Amino acid sequence: MATIELGGLSIPDDALSWNFTRASGPGGQNVNKVSTAAECRLDLDRAGLDPAVRQRLEGLAGNRLTAAGEILVAVDTHRTQARNRAAALERLGGLVAQALVKPKPRVPTRPSAAQRARRRDDKKRRGDVKRQRRPPDDY
Repeated sequence: MATIELGGLSIPDDALSWNFTRASGPGGQNVNKVSTAAECRLDLDRAGLDPAVRQRLEGLAGNRLTAAGEILVAVDTHRTQARNRAAALERLGGLVAQALVKPKPRVPTRPSAAQRARRRDDKKRRGDVKRQRRPPDDY
């Protein structure tokens, strides 16, 4: 079974499927004759990913994730099918590489005693300023 290296991960070749269509944009008569736009689908069930990586990849994919559990990457920026195919693999590899990075857990922090004291002093000073702006009580 052949594998493809995507973002530092080996993915089976049968997990990817390709579709080529006619692209829009510049290119003259070439646009009307040649199917250069590349559409790559990565089947997450066949990819054999770690569940945590798969979950992060699904989150990163956003609206590129289909209901069938595939990530769809479409590229039609280049004039040749080969360059569009390479660009699609590069984008997909970037997503996979991002998903491989485990997020650092957040460590909750608390303000120091000095910070709390500074905050109280600032609030007191601000209140004094506002109190000085009031009209005098002549009652």
